[in-house]
Amino acid sequence: MKLNSMRWSISLAIIAVILLGGIGLTQDTTEVPEHEGPYVYWHDSTTATVFYYCLGEIRKQKFENIDTLRFHRFCQEDPIKYTITAEPPTIEPSVYTDVPRIFVVSDIHGEYEALIDLLLVMGIIDDELHWNWGDGHLVVNGDIFDRGDRVTEILWLVYHLEHEAPLDGGRVHCILGNHEEMVMCGDNRYINEKYTSGVARKSRIRHEDLYSPDMELGRWLRTKPTMLRLNDILFVHAGISPELVERGLTIDAVNRKMRKALNMNSSQIRFSDEPRFLLGSKGPLWYRGMVIDMEDRYARLTKDEVAAIVEYFDVSSIVVGHTETDLVERHYDGLVYTVDVPLEELGTFQGLLWENGKFYRVTGTGEREVWD
Repeated sequence: MKLNSMRWSISLAIIAVILLGGIGLTQDTTEVPEHEGPYVYWHDSTTATVFYYCLGEIRKQKFENIDTLRFHRFCQEDPIKYTITAEPPTIEPSVYTDVPRIFVVSDIHGEYEALIDLLLVMGIIDDELHWNWGDGHLVVNGDIFDRGDRVTEILWLVYHLEHEAPLDGGRVHCILGNHEEMVMCGDNRYINEKYTSGVARKSRIRHEDLYSPDMELGRWLRTKPTMLRLNDILFVHAGISPELVERGLTIDAVNRKMRKALNMNSSQIRFSDEPRFLLGSKGPLWYRGMVIDMEDRYARLTKDEVAAIVEYFDVSSIVVGHTETDLVERHYDGLVYTVDVPLEELGTFQGLLWENGKFYRVTGTGEREVWD
């Protein structure tokens, strides 16, 4: 993709998050490996500590007797401002109707610049990274975390856009993936070394505890859905197994029970049937049977089996990530769409667009390819 110099500099900027007034600022900056943050810890409903890993040390500042947290970034000199309400994030609905257009991207894994490129070429954000898609709905279908080294920037970007979009009648939906669950539950196998050797080591805070319920990003993530329905399209990170249907679980029940499971310890999960199922290989964060065979675990679903799941949830299609395919693809004659693609091979992310009743593959250059 060819971008002008302005866009290139913006893609290297740090996101400024401002919730009041819907304003976000960015600053062009040279990447400094020693910088990471910000993180916001809530002592109580009116007291917060903001901290960064900056140039080899932790820098922090405490704010007391506040209803809104406002601060300039105090790692390096720049004018970036953050404004974060002290009121905890709320749980949004699991079902939306009359959505005019939808764009889906999945499995970002810390690749901030590639995400910015795709959102820019789609016109979803403008050159200053503000929401620019009117009443459209953007779905990030899980797995912001792990592997790449710009996870924090992506989280704040999505956080920021989520608060800007409704001002224009749009929405941003961040769905939980297995890597969100892994990090929140203390499985750090795939995190980038930047995080283990930087902020976690210097602050002496475990990486997973940077996303605990008393951290701003942690309490925000815990409001996110596992399953989401927009019009008659169902979104889930990995897939839906027949076993989930056999348990009679609804979209709202899955979301409610998954939020509870994410706050359970390992012994509670081990000896509780439903949380163990939801977080297991046939749960919605891990199940791959809508896309591939999993050797001796389970076979790929037949079209009739998928059709039965689609009918159970009273939808027309299911959109999944998690299992990588060469391109954004359609399966089972349009009952399932996959949106996890190999960034390294393609050089860009791809997305799935729904508009005027049709699905389109969107390439990294913005080209739309409709299925027959």
